[in-house]
Amino acid sequence: MFTASLIPEAYYWARSAKHFDGKLTVVQVSTVFGEDPIYWTLALLGTDQHAMPCDFEIIGPLVLPDENPMRHAAE
Repeated sequence: MFTASLIPEAYYWARSAKHFDGKLTVVQVSTVFGEDPIYWTLALLGTDQHAMPCDFEIIGPLVLPDENPMRHAAE
């Protein structure tokens, strides 16, 4: 997936040989360094680090569950 097809502030499943030992992880497209796509980075969740999109293989977008998908036992 090319940087141009990424959506700012969106979350994606990704994998990198340079980060997280190649394990599947979630990253967020960050515009902290500028709004133009050439300045976008990937925020590495759980850290205070950013990485270049070219360091990752983007697997696909993270699909968030519907709000409150499970009912509580007390309901």
